Amino acid sequence: MEATVSRYERWHSLLELVAADGHLNVSAAAEALGVSEATIRRDLDQLARQRMLTRTRGGAISSGQMAYDLPLRYKTERNATEKQLIGQAAAALVTPDSTVALNGGTTTVEVARALVHRRELRDRTVTVVTNALSIAGELAVRPQIKLVVTGGVARPESHELIGPLATYVLADLTIDWAILGVDGIDALAGATAHHEGEASINRLMSERAQRVAIVADSSKLGKRAFARVCGTDKIDAVVTDAAISTPAAAALADKGIRVITALAEFSRNRARSSSGRAQIGYSAADFAQFMLTRA
Repeated sequence: MEATVSRYERWHSLLELVAADGHLNVSAAAEALGVSEATIRRDLDQLARQRMLTRTRGGAISSGQMAYDLPLRYKTERNATEKQLIGQAAAALVTPDSTVALNGGTTTVEVARALVHRRELRDRTVTVVTNALSIAGELAVRPQIKLVVTGGVARPESHELIGPLATYVLADLTIDWAILGVDGIDALAGATAHHEGEASINRLMSERAQRVAIVADSSKLGKRAFARVCGTDKIDAVVTDAAISTPAAAALADKGIRVITALAEFSRNRARSSSGRAQIGYSAADFAQFMLTRA
């Protein structure tokens, strides 16, 4: 019987195996992941079509790009619930009439969605500056959101706009909060990303912002990617899920960073009012009160 493993997890594991050794064998990969050789062959064929690796007889070799930088549409499967909770917690940081910068990524998409459902923001304008086509698509139809999209060249893997055009727009803006998704956050290395072009735009967002929040599920804590976004001295808060380890939280806190843990109980509790009826939307006060009850 095959192991119950999501397509994302299989692809992620296969790409890491290729990155580690430069090649992989179908039979060895099937044994390592607990799935059939036919499943591995299909996965490798699909990854090859995405140019994430190169197929060979009996296996695959590295295509030369960052093997673990999966296209955005496949990343949405990983830690989806945690990312929704992180999005709600990060959105609670935003006050009415403020300007927020959001970069691309599955977690920041959840931040954008949560901003739409904040009760205090429904009659007040919030300006969202983004280089992410996915976020622009979510917010373009929301009248309470003033949407500013940077120019730039789109990366197919992440749907982010990068390059000089994006830089020109961001350089002239003043931002209250930069809420950034990253590929790694480490107490020594700071926030990092796999792609240097994305990291450059994200770094500029952090430099133009009064405050910076990093949104990342706990799997990214203690990890480092290729390109630096910003150091810990620029980070005001890290919003993550309840699986964060005590040492990881302590290391960030020692750097003066506020660690905000998004908890499933908040999402469940806010789903109903005191009268038992379903509740639509939430406020920052709801989140703050919930956190006080957990203290």
